[in-house]
Amino acid sequence: MNELSALAQAICHVKETEVKTLVKKMIEDGVPAMEILDQCHKGMGELGIRFDSGECFIPELIMAGQILQKVMDELKPLLVNADQPKKGAGCVVMGTVKNDIHNIGKDITVTMLRGSGFEVIDLGVNVPPEKYVEAIREHNPLAVGMSILITTCYKSIAETVEAIRQSGLRDKVSLMLGGAAASDLLARKTGCDFFGATAVDAVNHAAKLAQQKA
Repeated sequence: MNELSALAQAICHVKETEVKTLVKKMIEDGVPAMEILDQCHKGMGELGIRFDSGECFIPELIMAGQILQKVMDELKPLLVNADQPKKGAGCVVMGTVKNDIHNIGKDITVTMLRGSGFEVIDLGVNVPPEKYVEAIREHNPLAVGMSILITTCYKSIAETVEAIRQSGLRDKVSLMLGGAAASDLLARKTGCDFFGATAVDAVNHAAKLAQQKA
């Protein structure tokens, strides 16, 4: 097992000391910060699957979130212009859908998008459809990212897409779907344009949209 997959496993099984040791060594070895965050994202995805199957519970999710926040704090200085979007890079709206209060995958994606030069409007968690609509009207983003960690919130995705459609804004944005409970099939069924298995996928998709608009 290489160090990157070891990190994902350590996150998945909520091993704080191991995560800290691996991240420290990876930084020393010159592994890019975004690559480290991507592996953390994969680990959280696996943890979400364990949660859905009853192998772990809310306390583990909370602990993993706290561990990951420490990792993000340590890596933030290594992310180029993390809080200073490059002019013209474009805007992306991000949020976790209604009735889902998990923020980890979303927060990783937000950090990586900002590190890649995008302005990111972070709507938080448990975001109702109308809040997405308001953000699109106000910020005119290239894309809207919806995160989902638990399967019971599938309906919230469809409701959000429908609200955006009824507002007349559907053709103005690319709708991205991600998170442990997301899939390409779910994205297509709910009317989203893109499924991102990892935060890197979301960044790459946003970059393509920015290039097309340039």
